[in-house]
Amino acid sequence: MRRPKLLDTAHDYSLPLFRADALAGVSVALVALPLCIAIAIASGSTPFVGLVTAIVGGFVISATSGSRVQIGGPTGAFIVVVYGVIQDHGMDGLIVATIMAGILLIVAGFFRAGRLIALVPEPVIDGFTIGIAGIIAASQFQDALGLSAGKVPADMIPKLEALWAARATLSLAALGVTAATVAAILLLRRWRPRWPVLVIAVGAASLAVLLFHLPVDTVGSRFGALPSGFPAPHWPEVTTDRIVALLPSAITIAFLAGVESLLSAIVADRMFDGRHRPSAELLAQGYANVVTPLFGGLPVTGAIARTATNVRAGGRTPVAGMVHAAVILIVVLAAGGLAGALALPALAAVLLVTAYNMAEPEKWREHAALPRDELLLLLVTLLLTIFADLTIAIGTGVALGFILRWWKGRGARLWTPRER
Repeated sequence: MRRPKLLDTAHDYSLPLFRADALAGVSVALVALPLCIAIAIASGSTPFVGLVTAIVGGFVISATSGSRVQIGGPTGAFIVVVYGVIQDHGMDGLIVATIMAGILLIVAGFFRAGRLIALVPEPVIDGFTIGIAGIIAASQFQDALGLSAGKVPADMIPKLEALWAARATLSLAALGVTAATVAAILLLRRWRPRWPVLVIAVGAASLAVLLFHLPVDTVGSRFGALPSGFPAPHWPEVTTDRIVALLPSAITIAFLAGVESLLSAIVADRMFDGRHRPSAELLAQGYANVVTPLFGGLPVTGAIARTATNVRAGGRTPVAGMVHAAVILIVVLAAGGLAGALALPALAAVLLVTAYNMAEPEKWREHAALPRDELLLLLVTLLLTIFADLTIAIGTGVALGFILRWWKGRGARLWTPRER
């Protein structure tokens, strides 16, 4: 079924339910604000673009989702591919690639391809996720350590070489802010898990930078003031040559958006005994990735951590996600100037913690105990993700998975994703 869950929940919606959704939406918005800014910066874009992505993409996904509680927005999984597209084709090229990805997702949803996620070998998903986590962490070393390395390469080995060459420029102030922010996030999550931990940690670190005049880069010092209004839609220049050049990136974006959103919906279902609609979910991702780039936004998908936060905060219908988008819009219009004071090492700390959580080190022992063929598949996907290309990693991993399954005569067995 392709019917959005919003239409189902509208029949018996009530004031108490809206109150619960509104509180959950505000909670998720406080989590999303610093994270969206950090992801946009790491992707080679600007903080404002990350916020626009959360507003437009988050609203469209919630309004059309096949899940009652899905929260959409920019995620860390896109950082690598988005950074590469912006470097090679500019922001206009990214807009074209994202729209193409959205169209692919709409087609996939129309043909009910959501059920095919069960065919993707789980070791491929695990290796891919750990590899992306490693790339995200490496992308934050420059700001986390305050290195003056200039514009570093996108590829992993040249990037590490450039950062090592700049090691003499290490800033103890930046390192201290990063370490303090990481510690604050981890401690607050343990002691006060219901608080807006990211906002508190990043806000406190940025306030300390301001009060003690620490020599640390901020959003304002690097990117200037955020725009005061909301961007108007803009249609990019589309040519045949550009479409051909961007097709591999569009396929990668579509794959990432589809897999991450479906995994997020599966996790959410298990948290509150729900039941999402895979085809409607893919259609929602497609709509969002067609509309959001028209406003200059990044690719969007269902965000597992923010969706889980929504469920834990009491959100039970798509209204919570729509409120989350509205709250971010209000913050941008009313208090967007405060974003300029955010310290970049503190935002780097947010993504370092995000990368750590994505890698799920608590499961590494379980991965090591896999059968040799599945462990090899995980490692090949991981290494190709880090040192080669996301498209190559995905294609090779899935192809090897099918070959191994055929070779071992397990044609009826599917690798189904565990709860993440």
